[in-house]
Amino acid sequence: GNHTQPKFILLGITDTPWAQAPLFGLFLLIYIITLAGNVGLMVLVWVAPSLHTPMYFFLAHLSLADVCYSTVISPKMLTDLLFGNKSISWAGCMTQFHLFALFVTAECHLLAAMAYDRHVAICHPLLYVTVVSPRACWQLVAWSYLVASLSALIYTSCTFGGSFCGPRRVNHFFCDASPVLRLVCSDTRGSEAAIFALATANGLGTGAVILLSYGRILHTILGMRSAPSRARAFHTCASHLVSVSVFYGTLFFMYLQPASWHGSRDKVASVFYTVVSPMLNPFIYSLRNKEVKAALGKCRRRM
Repeated sequence: GNHTQPKFILLGITDTPWAQAPLFGLFLLIYIITLAGNVGLMVLVWVAPSLHTPMYFFLAHLSLADVCYSTVISPKMLTDLLFGNKSISWAGCMTQFHLFALFVTAECHLLAAMAYDRHVAICHPLLYVTVVSPRACWQLVAWSYLVASLSALIYTSCTFGGSFCGPRRVNHFFCDASPVLRLVCSDTRGSEAAIFALATANGLGTGAVILLSYGRILHTILGMRSAPSRARAFHTCASHLVSVSVFYGTLFFMYLQPASWHGSRDKVASVFYTVVSPMLNPFIYSLRNKEVKAALGKCRRRM
């Protein structure tokens, strides 16, 4: 099966000819902004000593994950929209899905680490230096990538471990688990159950850490006596929760529903967490902070 028909056909976002050029321009602009925002943030964190703190350490790794999984998806999608050559090899399809699963899972765990970092900083400021030490930061990042690597191996083996037959037309703009599993000839119920269980463990586990952390943060904010400090902290938490809600909401919609429920709406939901969320994260998490603005000003004057 896997060697007699070595190619898949990605049906893409739309098959309407007049819509492909506008979509190409829109997604190209979004991808450029994503690269500029996330790479710029990583470079700024690296060169600015004032940003050598745990919060920006996690933000730099979040930006790295955003750049990686956006680059796994966007260039192929843009090429398909521009040239109409929507074929992808079996190995390329498997590699695309594996890298996507790895960096998206890593982002879930990095978001949980960031929420825990903010929880300690706001709720237990006197213990912050001790609890969130440089060693603890590296351990949390290493744990994120370790769990993501093991999860991606299981996702990929479950998705591509069966025999494919018939026309390999993937009804999506990238190789995702659900549309690929529809092309498998053998019984996929075991694979679907394993993917669902692991996605639930990763998604709900990290989501619970985020909700509990921000719940404690909001409780501490409401107890502040200074109204301006309370307003600033609440505004920051609200913007972070909006970004997390968009990311997790679309992920849960995609991966925590029965296979029979998947349909055309999956493409719209996928656009949010593969294209839109990586573009918004640098602006929501960092570029509105005074520390980042001050570091940018110093770099500009130095240049």
